[in-house]
Amino acid sequence: MPVPEIFHQRLSGKIAIVTGAGSLGQGFGTGKAIACLFAAEGASVCLVDQQSERAAETLALIAEAGGTAFVSTGDITDGAVCARIVEETVERYGGLDILINNVGISGAPGRLQDIDEAAWDRVIDVNLKSAFLMSRSAVPKIVARGGGAIVNISSVAGIRSHGSAAYGSSKAGMIGFTRELAVMYGRDRVRANAIAPGHIFTPMVDSMLDDKARERRRKIAPLSLEGDAWDVAAAALFLASDESRFVTGACLPVDGGVTEVAALAAYDLVQQ
Repeated sequence: MPVPEIFHQRLSGKIAIVTGAGSLGQGFGTGKAIACLFAAEGASVCLVDQQSERAAETLALIAEAGGTAFVSTGDITDGAVCARIVEETVERYGGLDILINNVGISGAPGRLQDIDEAAWDRVIDVNLKSAFLMSRSAVPKIVARGGGAIVNISSVAGIRSHGSAAYGSSKAGMIGFTRELAVMYGRDRVRANAIAPGHIFTPMVDSMLDDKARERRRKIAPLSLEGDAWDVAAAALFLASDESRFVTGACLPVDGGVTEVAALAAYDLVQQ
């Protein structure tokens, strides 16, 4: 979708943490797009990334546009690091309203007998455990503000088989974790929802797919489109804002309709 140019201050006065706020390479990954859009919509944003230079690029874009943000680096598979990031955000901005658990990696491909145990653990730790650790530290702060929103970035790989046991399992776990958060903290006015992006073109995807693979992805989608990070950011904005005050425990596919296509219909679409 086109880069947003008109903003309505839908997050005015809100304080947000976005994990994975940098991008691998040029362009916009989902975390970078979410952070920039949230800041443009009035939020003060903590930009979390293990690579400080990546987060610094996001910070520069936000500052140039007149937004408010700061960088906090660290490995969020470590609970002590997650607690520090949350405390830094609260100390700087006075509270916390929104947590976006976006950080994620691919890896551990192939059949089970080919997957190294350490590689499996790394995917699960980064994609799922980090969301638990960040949420564990963030939820009490969100509750103290009278409630807020958690948005977990899952994947269509958590809904349909993706061909990677570790990645698919981690993303399915994110959806289940979201439901648990929604029910567990609903009485505290904390909403939790997931987004399942599919066939989104980002700098990370650019490093993995050639033009033929991208064309195949486009053809299989009912909308015959390839999404981008701004599509995911727009969905995250809705779920983080008060406009979705009656939405919790949901998983929103942002995938051009891919998860709705049965096998034979998909085959026919690819032939067109």
